[in-house]
Amino acid sequence: MTRLVLSTLAAVSLLAAAGCTTTEKRAAGGAAVGAGTGALIAAATGNNVAGGALIGGAAGALIGAATTPGMCRYRDAYGRVYEAPC
Repeated sequence: MTRLVLSTLAAVSLLAAAGCTTTEKRAAGGAAVGAGTGALIAAATGNNVAGGALIGGAAGALIGAATTPGMCRYRDAYGRVYEAPC
């Protein structure tokens, strides 16, 4: 049962990520790396692992979104949203 739940969550996550913009993908990647790093550092120093993961994930998401290389979101005459260099 656990494998089924984990597989379902992984599939839903992949489908959700497919519709993300570059900025959103970078923020999610930064959050994942930051959460992992924060948890490792907290565990190594004997602090609260969940708190370290939370702080690291938030910092990683902010840094990942802020370092997106000059892409802006635009909307064309038909209402479609697209990204292009600023």
